[in-house]
Amino acid sequence: MSNLKEGQTAPDFTLPSSDGGKVSLQDFKGKKNIVLYFYPKDDTPGCTKEACSFRDQRKLFQAEGAEIFGVSFDSIDSHKKFITKYKLPFPLLADEDKTVGKKYGVYKQKSFMGKEYMGIERTTFVIDKDLKIRKIFPKVKVDGHTEEVLEAVKSIS
Repeated sequence: MSNLKEGQTAPDFTLPSSDGGKVSLQDFKGKKNIVLYFYPKDDTPGCTKEACSFRDQRKLFQAEGAEIFGVSFDSIDSHKKFITKYKLPFPLLADEDKTVGKKYGVYKQKSFMGKEYMGIERTTFVIDKDLKIRKIFPKVKVDGHTEEVLEAVKSIS
C-alpha cells in the first residue's frame, strides 16, 4: 500500500481506456493538469452521481487546462456501458489487476453491512503538469466534491 502525499511525484501508470487506446500519465507531462478520480463500481448510485457531476462540470475543468479520468477495477466493457448510459464525455480507465489502485493507495479494507472486503476507497488526485500531486481528496463524499476539485485545479492553473 502506498501512502502518497501532496507534493510527491504521482506514480506513473499506463491503463486501458474506454476510448480504445491506453492512457499513460507520462503523456500529459508539461501539457495538462489531471484529475484522477478512483471510484468503486460502474453504474452504482454514488459512482454514477460522481461521474455525472464531473460530466456536467467538464467544460470548466477544460477551461482550466485539466483532463478528467475515472479509474475503477471494472472492465472496459463495463466502462463503455456506463459511459453510454450516462453520456460521460471523458475516458474511464480499467485497472482490472488493481496495480494502479495499489500504487495510489486506494485499495483498502472496507466494510458494508457488517462484512469486510477489499475495494476502492473513493479518492481523487489533482496532478499538475509536472506530474506532482497537488491535492488529494481521500474518502470522498460525492455531494459538493466536483466543486472542491475544480477549486484545487484553479489554484494551480
